[in-house]
Amino acid sequence: MALASLFAALIAVGAYLKIPIPFSPVPITLQVFFVFLAGAMLGARWGTLSVIVYLLLGIIGLPVYSGGTSGLGMLLGPTGGYLVSFAIAAFLIGTLADKKGTENMLLNASFMLAGLFIIYLLGTSYLAFAANITFENALKLGVLPFLPADLLKLALASFIVSKYSL
Repeated sequence: MALASLFAALIAVGAYLKIPIPFSPVPITLQVFFVFLAGAMLGARWGTLSVIVYLLLGIIGLPVYSGGTSGLGMLLGPTGGYLVSFAIAAFLIGTLADKKGTENMLLNASFMLAGLFIIYLLGTSYLAFAANITFENALKLGVLPFLPADLLKLALASFIVSKYSL
């Protein structure tokens, strides 16, 4: 329980490290990095719970979303699909890690890649809906600019998990 709380706090800290992209409503943050770690290190149950705690803290008004924002409106706005998908991604990553272990860096990377796919799929779909744009345009705004950084986060997280698993 303490580790789930710690990871909820780390996801919130990762949200404060925000790099805005001028042409996209989605900023670059370290949230995804900590979602990867939460799922792989804490497993499906506690990793998912850590993300849910993070989301609930934001819903009740604590400034834990990107750039210190909060509120239910953030979940209903253009980036809401990404936020909600964090819990699903942590669950998927954690489920795979629980079944297969976390000692193998490439296996960890494949778990996290599956989680990243979920984040991109749900986040981009909701971005298209919320911003009333095509899915193709949502991909250009919500995925393509983030791929290099997210793959770097994925590589670092899979290395950390393979060396320092809890």
